Amino acid sequence: MENAILVGLSRQVTLERQLDVVANNIANVNTTGYKADRSLFEEYLNSGAHEDNFIGPDRRVSYVQDRATFHDFTQGAVEQTKNPLDVAINGDGLLAVQTPGGERYTRDGNLQMNNLGQLVTASGNPVLGTSGPIVFQPTDHDINISPDGTVTVLEGISRTDSIRGKLRLVSFADAQSLLKQGGNLFAAGASAPQADIKSTVQQGFVEKANVNAVAEMSRMMEVMRTYTQISTLMQQQNDLQKSAIEKLADVPA
Repeated sequence: MENAILVGLSRQVTLERQLDVVANNIANVNTTGYKADRSLFEEYLNSGAHEDNFIGPDRRVSYVQDRATFHDFTQGAVEQTKNPLDVAINGDGLLAVQTPGGERYTRDGNLQMNNLGQLVTASGNPVLGTSGPIVFQPTDHDINISPDGTVTVLEGISRTDSIRGKLRLVSFADAQSLLKQGGNLFAAGASAPQADIKSTVQQGFVEKANVNAVAEMSRMMEVMRTYTQISTLMQQQNDLQKSAIEKLADVPA
């Protein structure tokens, strides 16, 4: 196979992966607390497609390699909801939640109360406090969540605040080791969670996705345009090779 076709194929493979990443970002543009993914590529040098004994750096061919994807943890815009259970996190912290698969972490502060009185995420996963799940009583009202995550209520006709728990905020020394699990959740991966005492929460607000829809759509069109251009180039290369073979066949022996 010609080197030009090999290089083109390597680029198309990475473009296909990049398109998947961009499309997923666009699909989650309205997902609360969603963190975008970015693609990372690098040059990969290897010997060309040849069957001789020539050894030299001038014969090495530059391919494109899909190195990895990484999480973009930049802060998203904050939107007011006036829902007393909603919280937006200012800082690097994540909420700890309990799922059937174990403890997971999220930036999605769109919280609710289930029929058991537990504070849960929109997916129904219990939100963990520093002493376990946070549970409200049937007579609780006037819920207040302070910047440090302490949840207090007024119970019945009482005028004295009652504490129902404190949101457990965690951070990671290596946030890139977090693994996306679907459902807007992260798994710890190789990094262990640490108590986050620097982040604060803002009651009645949620953090929107940090995805710029216009920029992502532009990036998608650029990827598709580049893919088409490479396809055209590879077709021209194939036609040139075909023409050369046909002309060689017409040369008298």
